[in-house]
Amino acid sequence: MLKRKLLIPYLLSTIYYLLLLSGCAPSPYVKPSLPPSIPGIYHRVERGETLWRISKIYTVDLDEIIRINHIADAATIDTGQLIFIPYRQKLQHLPRKSLTEDFIWPARGRVISTFGQTFNNMINKGLNIQSYRNSDIVASRSGKVVFYENNFNNFGKTIIIDHGDGFSTVYARNSQVFIKLGDYVQKGIPIAKAGSTDRDKNVYLHFEIRKGHLPQNPYFYLP
Repeated sequence: MLKRKLLIPYLLSTIYYLLLLSGCAPSPYVKPSLPPSIPGIYHRVERGETLWRISKIYTVDLDEIIRINHIADAATIDTGQLIFIPYRQKLQHLPRKSLTEDFIWPARGRVISTFGQTFNNMINKGLNIQSYRNSDIVASRSGKVVFYENNFNNFGKTIIIDHGDGFSTVYARNSQVFIKLGDYVQKGIPIAKAGSTDRDKNVYLHFEIRKGHLPQNPYFYLP
């Protein structure tokens, strides 16, 4: 009988350990410390949800959500995390079709430099995504091609797409380009092939999301 009593806690701890290894165990998220005078509610992050999507659902400025939750890097945001939404009293359920189109990743690969890092003696204003040469680069959102330069500064073949709502995306270091100035492109279609520049032969995409002319942290917008 004593052996059985000792065996049960051992089995439970073993199962929990295996769940941790598989990534299935729930993470203990702590609510941010906020002044009690601030009204609002908590939103639980769903799978694939971005901070930008959450800001649109509640019509609260993204920068305000980032500031009040003390979020330095959205790469640390995970499914199940509680995000405080200031000045909202109830969960909003808006039809998906009424929401602004989401951003998607423009390339597959490992992020080798993140927003704000120093890379090649420059402050990175986006993400550098390591790719195979001539792998597809796709439009992160639908929009109009408003800029194309065959050799733009140190960025090589560079494309800028205007999304019509104050946001634009930048795709640099391409080897081939399939679009031209003035084209309207749909989200997810190939617009270029990954490449390098004359000064830097490493193959990676330099990708930026801009609000107006100000670079944003892409991790706040990408799923």
